Amino acid sequence: MAELLLEIFSEEIPARMQKQAAADLARLIGDALKTNGIEAKSLETAAGPRRVVLSAAGLPTSQPDTTEERKGPQVGAPDQAVQGFLKAAGLKNLDEAEKREMPKGTFYFAVTKKPGRATADVLKDIVEAALAQFPWPKSMRWAENPTRWVRPLHGIVCVFNGAVVPVSFGGVTGTTTTRGHRFLAPAFISVKNFTDYKAKLKKAYVLVDATERSDIIARELTKLAAAEGLAVKDDPALLAEVTGLVEWPVPLLGTIDAAYMELPGEVLTSAMRKHQKYFSLQTKDGKLANRFGVVANMVTKDKGKAIIAGNEKVLRPRLSDAKFFWDQDKKKTLDARLPKLEERIFQAKLGTMRAKVDRMAALAMYLAKPVGADADAAKRAALLAKADLSAEMVGEFPDLQGIMGRYYALHQGEKADVANAIAEHYSPLGPNDSCPSAPLSIAVSLADKIDSLVGFFAINEKPTGSKDPYALRRAALGVIRIILENKLRLPLLAAFEYALGCYNGLVADGTRDKIGREVLEFFADRLKAHLRDKGVRHDLISAVFALGDEDDLVRLMARVEALAAFVTSDDGANLLVAYRRAANIVRIEEKKDGSSYKGDVPADHLGAPEATALLAALAKAEDAMTPLLVKEDYRGAMTVLAGLRQPVDTFFDKVKVNADDPAQRAARLKLLSRIEGAMNRVADFSKVES
Repeated sequence: MAELLLEIFSEEIPARMQKQAAADLARLIGDALKTNGIEAKSLETAAGPRRVVLSAAGLPTSQPDTTEERKGPQVGAPDQAVQGFLKAAGLKNLDEAEKREMPKGTFYFAVTKKPGRATADVLKDIVEAALAQFPWPKSMRWAENPTRWVRPLHGIVCVFNGAVVPVSFGGVTGTTTTRGHRFLAPAFISVKNFTDYKAKLKKAYVLVDATERSDIIARELTKLAAAEGLAVKDDPALLAEVTGLVEWPVPLLGTIDAAYMELPGEVLTSAMRKHQKYFSLQTKDGKLANRFGVVANMVTKDKGKAIIAGNEKVLRPRLSDAKFFWDQDKKKTLDARLPKLEERIFQAKLGTMRAKVDRMAALAMYLAKPVGADADAAKRAALLAKADLSAEMVGEFPDLQGIMGRYYALHQGEKADVANAIAEHYSPLGPNDSCPSAPLSIAVSLADKIDSLVGFFAINEKPTGSKDPYALRRAALGVIRIILENKLRLPLLAAFEYALGCYNGLVADGTRDKIGREVLEFFADRLKAHLRDKGVRHDLISAVFALGDEDDLVRLMARVEALAAFVTSDDGANLLVAYRRAANIVRIEEKKDGSSYKGDVPADHLGAPEATALLAALAKAEDAMTPLLVKEDYRGAMTVLAGLRQPVDTFFDKVKVNADDPAQRAARLKLLSRIEGAMNRVADFSKVES
């Protein structure tokens, strides 16, 4: 067994593309190896600023031999057919063919054995094909080269079993040599295998493994911060990006000038993070410290002093601009910024951003009561929620929209809950973002998301396949999370219809219910996806939604949880089998007879004590379930249903449903239909999968 070492060496690869590039290289090479019968026992990849690397270990030195068979004519066939077969199979005479007994007679077969190709020869084709079809999100051409790569190529290491595989791509040919750190060890390095490669590059100030680089950055920054009684602000995305920018990470700490510490912490963090890739540091009480972490890609004799000074110097004009924006923005109230929203289009068919905040204000007032917020405060917060979009600070740092609105609201004397609602109304921005929990913030956040959802559905701009240009899936999931995490009793259909009414004539009165139900169906799909991630079965969601008009998500979840417990119990599982049997019989007989068997069960026509006992048990269960369903005690209702298992089992064991007597048959079919109806008061059990 042998090893393939492949390194594609180029100019700097964007950090955001490196991880996927390593995965794509493993997929392309791994699939091709398997297809060619030389599957590796293990694949290992790595990526960094200037290289994407793959090691395929446990490869055979050649492909396995193969045997090809060609069926010929039947023994005794005309000579013309035999000669044609011999020529096509490459045989000299029939002595080289095999005779085989087949069901329809004896036939000639040509059996050709083909020796496998040397793996090194196969690898050349595999690697060149993989590089040619590599799926970079963005690629480029350079010089006179017709090929494309993410950045100009400088070298390819392709070594198999210690020898060079002469691949050729982008004007570069495979060798055994790579290069170390651009400045600290730029000389060529000859390598033999992956172990040798990693060891020699480490001596040349290159850490091939991204995880190792990330661990060093996190560990050393934490150590430096702790020495000053500080902590590094958690930022996994920034850590991943910086890891992709350096080959030899050297964490250092710099200082923020005191003149800029009056800026909001989010401004300092955004300015440092966005422009300079600096890590923010915090004091023990969570406040932003006047220190920042920077990761150099260089070892210096002065232990980084010049690097720190240079980064501090570069940071000053960035923060100076931010301070200017901060001072200028505070001179203007959020109310004074509202006319600017008339110049900003929300969506061509849905009007301006000012029209949107007016709708949000009306909808937030409507939502205030069910979420426990003050209606006037909700209206005020919604009206100001988007005002900071015209602020200079938000223009420079778009990620601060809402956050800056909060600061400007507090500066102009708004109440704290109004200011917080402005900041939190965009949340949650993703699955890992927290949901607003304050009533006022909830009202404005829901108003923003519901307004967008119903509006885009009204103009038929719905998500299709993987396309969702207006992030409606995220908006729906945000509404779902806010409702469930805060246990809000909010009838969604009524909220959708009210929101549609805020569009002032865009949506005809007669279509609001239809559009609202389309949005609710969309919510059902999002809820299934959300709960599937949490391990909840999608069919249970369908079973509850199938009841129709269930738009209270908290009540729906209570039904789902009760249903999940029921179908996993012995009694529930067995009763579900009986339910399906009953439903199938009724459906078949109704189709055959062309009539329905719903309605009252004539007890005097049942004609069997087991049938009469089941009817009595059903009546008792229905009476017991009614108050439980009113109280939304779905677990209690399921427990009552579980009690039907024994009489149902006995009925099917002892009673013939399709009795010879037509009256008995009709009565017994109505009894089965009543079982279905009783169980479907809790959920549509026909949607529950076995």
